[in-house]
Order: sequence, then C-alpha cells, then structure tokens
Amino acid sequence: MKQIESVVVRFSGDSGDGMQLTGTQFSNTSALMGNDLATFPDFPAEIRAPQGTVAGVSGFQVNIGSVKVNTPGDEPDVLVAMNPAALKANIKDLRLGGTLIVNIDSFTDLAFKKAEYESNPLDTPQFEQYQVIKAHISSQTKEALSELDLDTKSKERCKNFYALGMTFFMYARDLEPTKKWIQEKFKNKDVLIQANTMALVAGFHFAETIEAIGDRYQVKPAPIDKGLYRQINGNTALSWGFMFAAENSGHELYLGSYPITPASDILHELSKHKNFGVKTFQAEDEIAAVCSSVGASFGGALAITTSSGPGIALKSEAMNLAMMLELPIVIIDVQRGGPSTGLPTKTEQSDLNMAMYGRNGESPVIVLAAAHPSDCFEMAFEAARLSLEHMTPVVLLSDGYIANGSEPWKIPDISKYPKIKSKLVKKELGESEVYLPYKRDENLVRTWATPGMKGYMHRVGGLEKEEDTGNVSYDPENHERMIEIREEKVKLVQNNIPKQKLLGEDKGDLLIVSWGGTYGATYQAVSAQIEQGNKVSLMHLNYINPMPKNVDEILKGFKKIIVCELNGGQMKDLLNKEFSCMAEGYTKMQGKPFMIRELSGMMEKALEDIKLS
Repeated sequence: MKQIESVVVRFSGDSGDGMQLTGTQFSNTSALMGNDLATFPDFPAEIRAPQGTVAGVSGFQVNIGSVKVNTPGDEPDVLVAMNPAALKANIKDLRLGGTLIVNIDSFTDLAFKKAEYESNPLDTPQFEQYQVIKAHISSQTKEALSELDLDTKSKERCKNFYALGMTFFMYARDLEPTKKWIQEKFKNKDVLIQANTMALVAGFHFAETIEAIGDRYQVKPAPIDKGLYRQINGNTALSWGFMFAAENSGHELYLGSYPITPASDILHELSKHKNFGVKTFQAEDEIAAVCSSVGASFGGALAITTSSGPGIALKSEAMNLAMMLELPIVIIDVQRGGPSTGLPTKTEQSDLNMAMYGRNGESPVIVLAAAHPSDCFEMAFEAARLSLEHMTPVVLLSDGYIANGSEPWKIPDISKYPKIKSKLVKKELGESEVYLPYKRDENLVRTWATPGMKGYMHRVGGLEKEEDTGNVSYDPENHERMIEIREEKVKLVQNNIPKQKLLGEDKGDLLIVSWGGTYGATYQAVSAQIEQGNKVSLMHLNYINPMPKNVDEILKGFKKIIVCELNGGQMKDLLNKEFSCMAEGYTKMQGKPFMIRELSGMMEKALEDIKLS
C-alpha cells in the first residue's frame, strides 16, 4: 500500500444517481479517519433536466489529505462516471494518468446519443492517457442483491454505494462509519439497510479482486490542533453563527426569507431551531421577506434576511429603509452567476458593486465577506456584532462555492468571544426627559428603542430626518448633514475591526489581493511562491466597507498588485478608486472557482515582468 499526501476524487452521474450522497459519505468517513478535507458539490443548473444529458449531470469532488487542505483540488485523480453524460461533462478535468471508473452498463447507443457522442468515446485514443476501469456497476449491484425482496429499480438505485465501495478499497477507507450511517438513515427498513450495505461491501470486494485497480493508497491522518471537530458547510456555519450572536447579545433571532438557490439552506437550517428561540418566516416574495426583517428589527430582534443576487436586487429599497431608520439588520447574499437569474447553482463574486452601491441616494452600509465554509461562523457573528453595535445594515457576502462546500470545523470556545454591546435602551425616562432617537454617541451611533417603552415614542419612516429628533425634514443643510453623518458612522467602524493581516512579508515584489471564496486557492498558490523564496504576499479581505486602517500602508509596500476575483474586476476598481494603487486584475467568470495552477502561472508571469521592468 502506497502512502500519499492527498487525493482528489470526483463522483459524477445523473442527479438521481446519488452522487452528492456518495461524495458526502466518502468525505465523512475520511474526516472520521483524521484527514483534512475540502469538498465541492456541483449541482445541475436545470431543474429536472432530461436524464442522461450533460445538463442533468450532478457531481461531488472531495480532496482529502494528510496535510493541510485548503481547496477541493484542481484536478481529480479519480473520476467515477456513472454514464456517458457524466464522462463528457468531467473528462477534461481528470488528471493525465488519472483513474477513470465508468459504469459500463450505462454505455449504450441511446446514452451516447443523449450525451451527444457519435459512438463509444472509450474506444478513442484520448482515453489511452488514463487508467480506465470498466465496471459493470449496475448489473453487478443487482446481482449482489438478487436474493433480496426488492424490485429491480430499487436494487439498481444502490449502485452508488457499489461505486463508493470501490473507492473505499482503493484508498483504504473504513466501511464501518458508512454502515452505521445506513442503519440510522433506513431505521426500521431492514431490507434497505441490507441492500445498501451489501452493495457497499460488494463494490469493495470487486475492487479487491480485479487487477485493474493496481496499487492501493493510504492517506494518513493530518496533524491538526486538538479539539472537537465536525464537518460543516458554509450555509450551516452561517446559521449557527447568527444563533450564537443572538444568544451572546440577548436578542431573539429572526429570519425573513424567500427560497432561492444557493441560499435556501440557511432558512432550512434555522427553521430547525425553534428551541433556541429562532423565528423563521418564509415570505411570499423577497420584498415581503426583507420588510418583515426590518419590522422585526424595529421590535428589538436580531433580524437577518437571506438571498442571492436576483433577490438582493429586489430587497434594495427596504435595505435603504433600514439604513435611513438606522436599524440593525444583516443581509446575507450567497452569490451566484449572473446577470438576471444567471447560473443558479454556480459560483461567482459579481455582487460586490451591488452590495456597495446598489441603493438609491448616498447609502453606505457595512460590507463583509466570508473566506471559506467554517469562516462563515466567524463572519456571521461579526456581521451581527457590527450591525447591533453601530445601528446600521450589514451586507454579508458568501457565494455558492462556500455555501455548499464543506470542511472540518473545530468547535470554538464561545467564552472567548467578545460580548456584543447592543444599543437597545432599557432604562426608563424620567418625566422631564425627552427622548431624542437620533442623538448620537462618540461613534455617531444612535440608541435603539422598541415600541411600547414608556417615554420612547418616536417617528420612523423613509423620509429624511431632522438631526437628533428624527422628525421629517426638508431643510437642505440638514439633509447634507445627515448624509455626512451616516457616511462617517460607517467609516468609524474602522475603530471596531482588526487590522488587516498578510500571508508573507509586509513589503515585496508582488501583492496578491483576494476576498471571499477565492481564499483557499490564493492561499495555496501564494504559499508555494513563498516556499520558493519569491517575494510574494497575500492580502485576503474579510472587511470590505470600511476596510481596515492599515490597508493603504500595505498597498504602498509592493511593486505590483494583482486582485484575483470571480467577476470582471470589481474589487480591483474599488481599490484603485479608494487608494489610487494601480492594481491589476486577474478574473474568471465561468461559474467555477480558481484553480491553483491558474494562479501559479499568473504569479510566475507577473514576477518575470517585475524583473524585466
């Protein structure tokens, strides 16, 4: 058995073939065996696409390692293709010399036609560069289950566990965690427990008996900090971060939401936790969802709303209302490919400009971005903290890559988190006192009074407010003053966020800037350059508006600045506007994350250009 540091496996098939489940079980087992890992589920963009077509292909990629893993990997070392469409959709990504496992039972003339192949592609010279294993997965699954009292269709549905068993043998995975999961999943359904367990074991033994598998590989446990871990994806981490922020601050958590891919799982997760006082409302549309959250905030709740790009566009007027009222509310944008309804299941970072400027008038809000799945917990807490302490909306940016991807998460010691200092007033006013709702502290933050509090009655609405009193005002000078106050209030948040950190030295030849879900790939690529002795550093931004105080100083310390982002260059433009730093952009808009090799090639060229200049 050969020892390897890491391996990338991709499972691919029709959306009904259970590839997400198969990949999840491979990931969960690897996590229990101590490996570090990162996953990337890839869902079909079409709902109920025709079976056997490329549009209906569902995939799940996992990178497991005995070393630190930051991305799901550039190229799969193993591709499991359950039909010709899955092969066509994924073969260009498979590493040269990699292993291709195909369900040869599905390679029929009709399937070739649906996948737009003229004939069997496996007979072409292209596949001589891979180790191809033609396994009769469907028929051998049915044969293994022949004595069970199940119909043929139900037996064939177990073929994903047969394929999983094959990969378990190849990479010395333990069968027991998956067997236990099957027992829990199909509790009181003995025949289904038997069927799926037998399929898993049959695939394992088949791989054991054929010579085509070749070497077996072992990925030893990764050296990670001691603690209690669980595997978590970005949407779940966001949900739990807000639940903790609500408990920490003493406010009830309220979510007003309308389902939209890829943000819907936050609604699904929070709706499970009524026992923690969480209130969730699935509204009839995006506008009703955000307006209900504004109302909940007025009533004293930690209010949040979730959506993706198309929904954020609809929420903009109510977000502006919350900004005018100076109420705390967090708007979560799980970005996907656009414009219009775009690519619902694919990732992108193209909503940055909308988060910064997508409201009428001068409407500054705090903007944050999570870096990876487990970081979503931290940034959800930060978004809630800053919104409650500064009485202003916060836009928290995630994306489809972070939302659906998962990684091991060390459950934190919550006693080490700061206490959120809410601006909610609790002391009753004296008879001679007058409440001024927009009277401010040293950070220009107003107090927060909820309906029904004696002596705290005040006017709310979207019209311009008079300074201190909040009464409607059409005075030109007052309008300009209030605009300046709201802008300065957001700038003062700089005093309440940490300084920007760097990977690498604070001065050098090349500074790579990234934000959001590009963190894993940029971290890996820059780390490799540093190991080679190159003067390259990484500045990954979590705090976007305002940016940390020392960003300007960092930018001045490098000969060349390149901003890597999954859009047309929005962060690059923002940095050049704010700091005149002559940053260049390296962009990608394919609904896919950066590959490490893409970034490495770009950096090598940039360093060569610096030498020649």
